Amino acid sequence: MFAEWLYFGLAALSVLGAIGLILFRHPMNGAMSFVVTLISLAGMYALLSAKLMFAVQLIVYAGAIMSLIVFIIMFLNIQESDLPEEKGRGLYLVGGVVVIAPIAMFLYKIVRTLPGGDTAIVGNGFGEVRNVGMILFKSWLLPFEIISVLLLVALIGAVVVAGKREVGK
Repeated sequence: MFAEWLYFGLAALSVLGAIGLILFRHPMNGAMSFVVTLISLAGMYALLSAKLMFAVQLIVYAGAIMSLIVFIIMFLNIQESDLPEEKGRGLYLVGGVVVIAPIAMFLYKIVRTLPGGDTAIVGNGFGEVRNVGMILFKSWLLPFEIISVLLLVALIGAVVVAGKREVGK
């Protein structure tokens, strides 16, 4: 019972962090709000006993990717005067109601249909390294390889474009 409440608390924290990411005016505040979202998602994976997903979420996303984003924000050195004026604060209220109402209905439906015992929410072996590897490299091998080649081409394209800018200076 406590684990279910903790899970829903982390889910709510994740949603609040995502809303903060959208609403904060300063990029660093938005990035820190995004960190809250990523760490709460890692906690949700831990509660689901998805050890691999928990580790990947913390190490890759909350660690490496967020360090890169914060580095880029600091590198750009955005001043308070460079940020756009905030207009339409009333639209935030309307947008919040439009976003929160379906989420609240969804959470109500989930809470109403929760099993009453110690029934597992996910099946055995969910998120384990062996199962993820079997699915990724058997069922999804071709799409996985296509995406890796696409990322390699994008990386080469970025290097070429950056090289042309340096030569053109």
